[in-house]
Amino acid sequence: MPDLLHIAIVIAVHVALIGIGLRLIVIDARTHRLPNRIVLPVGAALLVLVGIEALVTADAAALLRALAGLVILGGFYAVMHLAGGGVGGGDVKLAAVIGIVLGWHGWQALIIGAAAAFVFGAVYVLGLMALRRAHRGTRVAFGPWMIVGAVVGIAMG
Repeated sequence: MPDLLHIAIVIAVHVALIGIGLRLIVIDARTHRLPNRIVLPVGAALLVLVGIEALVTADAAALLRALAGLVILGGFYAVMHLAGGGVGGGDVKLAAVIGIVLGWHGWQALIIGAAAAFVFGAVYVLGLMALRRAHRGTRVAFGPWMIVGAVVGIAMG
């Protein structure tokens, strides 16, 4: 029975990431906002699911990695936000949520997912600049690249 519950939790976490992620990609691309009413409940639900999974599997290491991912990735984005690096508060909260999932998957997933977001975002912006559709001051939604980076981190990590 614990194996079935573990599988159900793994599926629920990934469905949440993909389903809500797709919605957030559209919202952020259109409005440059990542609504708290979506991001915060997903983060809370993921914490609960990861906590239940740790109890069921008796694997506290995965839970601790998920919490560390929340702090590390959320903290990194918070520093960029406070430093005026063009990162919004929604990006900070989304980074914390993504950090939960990537940390839960492992350190390699966290590193790959975090780095991939910046690589994809940079390629996109450089492409826009090459086409003369953007300049240094152009605002670009970063949430979509964070989500795509998370998917790559999970797939490759």
